[in-house]
Amino acid sequence: MILTTIAWAGLISAAIPTLMFLKNRKLFLPPRDQMRLLAPQHDAATHDAVPQEASARPNVSVLIPARDEVAGIATAIAAALASNEVVVEVVVLDDNSTDGTAEIVREIAQKDDRVRLISGQSLPQGWNGKQFACYQLAKQARYERLVFIDADVRLQPNGLADLVAYQNASGASLLSAFPHQITGTWLEKWLIPMMHFILLGFLPIDRMRQSRQKAYASGCGQLFMTRRSDYQKAGTHESIRSSRHDGLKLPAAYRKADLSTDIVDGTRLASCRMYRSAGQVLRGLAKNASEGIASPALIIPFSSILLGGTILPWIGLVGSILTGQTTAMIISIIALLVSHVPRMLAVGQFRQSWFGAFCHTPAVVTFVAIQWFALVNHMLGRQVAWRGRV
Repeated sequence: MILTTIAWAGLISAAIPTLMFLKNRKLFLPPRDQMRLLAPQHDAATHDAVPQEASARPNVSVLIPARDEVAGIATAIAAALASNEVVVEVVVLDDNSTDGTAEIVREIAQKDDRVRLISGQSLPQGWNGKQFACYQLAKQARYERLVFIDADVRLQPNGLADLVAYQNASGASLLSAFPHQITGTWLEKWLIPMMHFILLGFLPIDRMRQSRQKAYASGCGQLFMTRRSDYQKAGTHESIRSSRHDGLKLPAAYRKADLSTDIVDGTRLASCRMYRSAGQVLRGLAKNASEGIASPALIIPFSSILLGGTILPWIGLVGSILTGQTTAMIISIIALLVSHVPRMLAVGQFRQSWFGAFCHTPAVVTFVAIQWFALVNHMLGRQVAWRGRV
């Protein structure tokens, strides 16, 4: 009886994010697929809203904060400059780099007048480095349409044009795309895909689009698109100046200003490799976790569902095999299969690793452990250093 109860608890916990994931994957589509769904609803209203872009290529300012990015900044700039169907400028802020980042950008700017380099000011007290860099970049942008990308993001030629078209059609004040996440090491394959699992498993996207409540704020800090007027109305990056978690905090600032935010699948629009070692993965996920799941209000319910849906089925399965309880065994097997469905589907939809999908259980356990580590660190007043800053 106890094992059967454990098995049922595991199945229910596994089913909660899986059912949400199945519903959301139909809503979390690339911009062109989203446009097909929006077309019957928008049509003339869409064209009336942006007449200047109906017959001319839209202007886009691509803004890149860069701190010690010598290994990849040239590739990031080249990818942005290769964008089709838009007029693009690329503005790079050198955030007090200690390597040759500025020199590389300066050389590119001398050959292509679409590229500009600006030197970042000293970091004021109370500001996070990335937020201050983005704040300065927005001031230097020439165009109304602003796109903030990390220096490790590689735009596809169609990426910006697709995002502009979808933003025009949807009316979103802040649009965020989730790039294809490139993973190399085993821990990357385990943990980086948790981004999509958590997003689609726990955020009701349909409700998010219908509401402007801060509770539904979500985005990916790697790629944001907005208009300058909306950006200023939301308070710019100054409204989140002390935060590390722009993926959550910037959309929340827009929603606080009664502006809409939206998210799309950016697998076909851009790619990104955030980390290149186990140490970077652990520090990277821990550095801003306390502003997300690792908050006192969220960590217990999230831990209960995540661990319940992965650990309880294994307890039920092993216990039922040892005691010969067939019912508990069947339920536990079903629960294990259900818990792995989102990761298996993500392999195809988001081009993720099969190895990571098969290792879903240890990945969840590791992910939850990082959240608790981040919370304890936060309560003790300790911060994880990143890019030489805390």
